[in-house]
Amino acid sequence: MKVQQLYTNCLAQGAYYISHGGEAAIIDPLRETAPYLELIAKDGVTLKYIFETHFHADFVSGHVDLAEKTGATIVFGPGAETSYQTHVAKDGEIFKIGGLSIKVLHTPGHTLESSTYLLLDELQVPHCIFTGDTLFIGDVGRPDLAIKSTLTQEDLAGMLYDSLQHKIMPLPDSVLVYPAHGAGSACGKNMSKETFDTLGNQKQNNYALNAESKEWFVKELTTGILPPPFYFAKNAALNKNGYMPIDSVMAQGNQALSVTDLKHLQAQSNVLILDVRSATEFSEGHISGSLFIGLDGQFAPWVGALITDLHTSIVLVAPHNREAEAVMRLSRVGYDNCKGYLKNGFAAWQEAGEKIERIESVDAELFANDYKKGTATLDVRKPSEFDTKHLEFAKNTPLDFIQNWIEGFDKQIPYYIHCAGGYRSMIAASILKRKGYASVKDVNGGFSAIQKSTLFEMLV
Repeated sequence: MKVQQLYTNCLAQGAYYISHGGEAAIIDPLRETAPYLELIAKDGVTLKYIFETHFHADFVSGHVDLAEKTGATIVFGPGAETSYQTHVAKDGEIFKIGGLSIKVLHTPGHTLESSTYLLLDELQVPHCIFTGDTLFIGDVGRPDLAIKSTLTQEDLAGMLYDSLQHKIMPLPDSVLVYPAHGAGSACGKNMSKETFDTLGNQKQNNYALNAESKEWFVKELTTGILPPPFYFAKNAALNKNGYMPIDSVMAQGNQALSVTDLKHLQAQSNVLILDVRSATEFSEGHISGSLFIGLDGQFAPWVGALITDLHTSIVLVAPHNREAEAVMRLSRVGYDNCKGYLKNGFAAWQEAGEKIERIESVDAELFANDYKKGTATLDVRKPSEFDTKHLEFAKNTPLDFIQNWIEGFDKQIPYYIHCAGGYRSMIAASILKRKGYASVKDVNGGFSAIQKSTLFEMLV
């Protein structure tokens, strides 16, 4: 028996590969099919099933493409409705993978079709559960993504409580818990950095499995939930209705464009130049009007949160040999309209003598001098980070909700921007410049550097 977790840090997402007796199954695959096809070929097995724990909202699953390439059957839990062929399982239904069994446990609450898959070994002993967003390590899934006219988030939270109590809690403590997400995902509130655990440990340490009552659980689960990123609903729709084949997306996006090609696209359409280099490289020079979201961070979730139209025409400015990676990571959250990348990157734009812009990134001590003089400061961390400790006169303007506050300040005065370390603040600075803010400066090293500076005594 082989059970392999394929964890992707950018999305804090876990997909799973199971094989036995010449057959295999994949649970919650990402958009790109190559890693799974390589595993199948390496092991010399046949992919029999693709199990989906629910309609994912935070990424586009690879189930449709993978089924078309392998002939495997896509399996959803009870009540799922799709625009493509699937097997909608019954609660308690059992599927065979070689000598192994996978039992469907319908666990509604995060969504109505949400299901947990229980893996039984050759002796029919429970080995592990693939819980999707029903149960995380240290947390459970949010109950506000599948609200209908007849249901509230409180209704869904109550369903989740029942699912946990009646389907998960009775299982043996030795069972391993394999969730769909870990820390960093917006699908829960307080997920652990650990990517799996025993159910016994979770029964002891996960607040959601130690609820004093159903009423307490519902209140706890529905308090303090940040609004979901806007793209969640759109990704869920793609997962339900299908999408452009990944091979077509990659072929379109992996086109090398000259400076002339890019200028032509700019003249003919409202193309977005997305710069995915490092924050330092972007600050030192970038194409006028470009948006920065670096590959070396939580790239896909920030793309989903900040680019409001999935159909936006995108041209990439990327590090050498990482262009295809950028196209693929865009596709993970449904941005399939990448028109290509600038050949030879930003260097080509410079060599052509085209206009460039810069964002000044200053160290914390230089920032301290201006801060003490009253220069406006924007802290783009999450409210929970800000509330823990912050500069007394900084305004909390979370990057997550930049569309809500960006028009609310005087664009003609200078601003310093900081986050925790510098990634989010450079994203914010690029957006503010695109929106016409005359002077924005980034605090190099972010709040981590500020805490070590002479501003330390001004933290509250």
